[in-house]
Amino acid sequence: MIFGEGEMETPPQGLSLSDNALVVLRERYLRRGENGQLEEPAAMLRRVAKAVAEPSRAYGESPDFWAERFLDRMERLEFLPNSPTLMNAGQPGGQLAACFVLPIEDDLDSIFATLALVARIHQTGGGTGFSFSALRPRGDRVRSTGGVSSGPLSFMEVFDYTTSVIRAGGRRRGANMAVLRVDHPDIEEFIEAKRIPTRLQNFNLSVGVTDEFFAAFDSAKPFALRNPRTGQAVASVDPVKLFDMIVESAWATGDPGLLFLDEINRHNP
Repeated sequence: MIFGEGEMETPPQGLSLSDNALVVLRERYLRRGENGQLEEPAAMLRRVAKAVAEPSRAYGESPDFWAERFLDRMERLEFLPNSPTLMNAGQPGGQLAACFVLPIEDDLDSIFATLALVARIHQTGGGTGFSFSALRPRGDRVRSTGGVSSGPLSFMEVFDYTTSVIRAGGRRRGANMAVLRVDHPDIEEFIEAKRIPTRLQNFNLSVGVTDEFFAAFDSAKPFALRNPRTGQAVASVDPVKLFDMIVESAWATGDPGLLFLDEINRHNP
C-alpha cells in the first residue's frame, strides 16, 4: 500500500509511531515514486530489512531469516539504522554510511576536489567532517599568483554555501564539522565565527587542542601560533585569554567544541 500527496496512513499493527514521527518520515525518509506517491512506513522497514540482510548470503546464511529478525527489531523500535540507511537501502547506488572524514590540503585542487565529494555525499544523506588546519592563514603569500591567501574561514564559507544548495534539493539538510588546530594563526577568527548569526549555519566547529596548549595554559606562558605552510611561529597569544574566548563563544553560540588531538592519538596509535 502507498499513499498520495496530503495523505497520512495509520501505522500498521506492530509498528507504533507518533504523529510527529510520521511527519518526519514523510518529509525526509519515505521513498517517493515517479507518480509522486510515497511508500508507507512498514514498506520502508521491509525495504531496509531486506537490503541489510542480503550480505548474509555470502556467509552461507539465509537473508530471509535475518530480514525477519531485523524487521521485528525495527517494528518494535528496539533498533533503527542511521538516516542514509533508512533513505537509501534497497535503492540503486544507495550508500548507507552517515559520517565521512575528508582530507583538505593547502592547494586549490585538493580543496575543490573535496568540495565535489561533499556535494555527492550530502546528496545521499551523509555528513562530512574536515580539518582546515593545513590551509595557510589569511594574508599569507601565495607564490603561484603573487597574491595573498584569504585563509581557511573563507573556504569554510564556500563549503557552507555548497551545503545550503544541496540541502535545497535534498530531503534533509547537510551537516559539516570543521576542525582548526589551536595553534593556527587564524584561530581567534575561527573561535568567534558564529558570533555572526547567519555565518556557517551548516557547520559545527571544534578547536583541535593539544598537550602543548594546556601546558602553556597551566604555566600561563605565551603560546605560539604557527603557519602550517612553514611550521614557523608567527605570533603568540595568552593561552588563558584564548581559552576564555573559546568558553565565552561556546556559551553564546554553542560553538566551538573541543577536540583533544593528542588524547585521541594516544588511544589510536
